[in-house]
Amino acid sequence: MSELTVRPLDESTWPAFATLVEANNGVFGGCWCAGMHPEGLSRTDPEVNKQRKLARVRAGTTHAALVFDGAECVGWVQFGSPDELPRTKGRVAAEKGRDDRPDWRIGCCFVGKGHRRQGVATAGLTGALDLIAGLGGGTVEGYPEPAADVPAGFLYHGALSTYERLGFERDRMIGKRRWVVTTRVRAR
Repeated sequence: MSELTVRPLDESTWPAFATLVEANNGVFGGCWCAGMHPEGLSRTDPEVNKQRKLARVRAGTTHAALVFDGAECVGWVQFGSPDELPRTKGRVAAEKGRDDRPDWRIGCCFVGKGHRRQGVATAGLTGALDLIAGLGGGTVEGYPEPAADVPAGFLYHGALSTYERLGFERDRMIGKRRWVVTTRVRAR
């Protein structure tokens, strides 16, 4: 792999994002990284998910740090406000007993086949935090799992160890092995 770079998901990077999604069966059978948005996921028609995601890209209402190896998009980390990503896995448990909400959530982390365990997720999460800093910073929350418990292709909230290496701290357990982790990002 060459040096990894990160770019935001927007109309200029959509073709590279779409190529990666299509090369990986629409990601989890056709999600197109749209399932955590308010409108949810069409479980019967991946084309609906693709069009919803593209509409959000065009409207500027979706965020992701796309990781590139040269010109090829090899992964991403999705992030957004709680209103932008209200459907995160474990959200009900994560919000139970809380009055406050984070400024940002890390939605999903995806690394394409052939690129896993090569630093792509770390580059994506680092890139997401940098993009968040440029958008005003704030409290960031993630919902990772220990990597040993889940096959790499199914760590769609990311590995706990990756978050911890980047300064996230464990806040509370949700479920049997998932954590809510938080960090504070300064605006730049």
